[in-house]
Amino acid sequence: MAHDELIGPTFVELADTLVEGYDLIEFLLLLSERAVEVLGVAAAGVLLADQRGALRVVASSTEEMRLLELVELQSSEGPCFECWTQRGGSVRADDLTLALERWPVFAPAAIASGFASAYALPLRLRDDRLGALNLFAATPDGLSLDDQAVGQAMADIATIGILHERTVSQHVALAGQLQAALDSRVVLEQSKGMVAEQTGTDAEAAFALIRAHARRSNQRLGEVARAIAERRISADDLRSSPHAEPPPG
Repeated sequence: MAHDELIGPTFVELADTLVEGYDLIEFLLLLSERAVEVLGVAAAGVLLADQRGALRVVASSTEEMRLLELVELQSSEGPCFECWTQRGGSVRADDLTLALERWPVFAPAAIASGFASAYALPLRLRDDRLGALNLFAATPDGLSLDDQAVGQAMADIATIGILHERTVSQHVALAGQLQAALDSRVVLEQSKGMVAEQTGTDAEAAFALIRAHARRSNQRLGEVARAIAERRISADDLRSSPHAEPPPG
């Protein structure tokens, strides 16, 4: 069930984040995290289409969610993939045990990860389709129709923000912007692996360290990730900088 007291502040926060020069990856991470908090689901993620029209994972509220979304893409089945192939219609699976024939690879993987229901909401504005917002709940019927409407409004804000950036920065094509974000995600995954190996922690702890450093140094997440991948920043640098604690939430 949606937490009504969080809806207003969340919409304000998402709108405030959409300023000129905003970090698209950071914004979509914020969207997935706030979707979990506001809608009361267990996990959320965002998938965007690249220049060839193929879906790719861009943001996930947890590492487990990211891995499950990769299963979804590799098997070409699941709510987000279905949402995309249906040309932007929302998808509901209120009980994943009843979706084993519908998604023979994805549904068992989702159930094994502790999820009981799954949903996908389109990132779409009229004829512009960008991708989808994935939502997973730990119980059957984990997203009411009213909460789905709230989630769709959050997805719409993200869509409008991305498309608005194209209007503001006419010299940058939307496809190029999205491709840059997708490429940045690849570098981010590489940097997470490097930091996790150097610190002896898991990917989520490594990501928290990277994200905290980006916020403290007022840099874009992609810039810090690239510096780590190019070995200009080490895990020791992240841990030794002042107040090097993971971000709250």
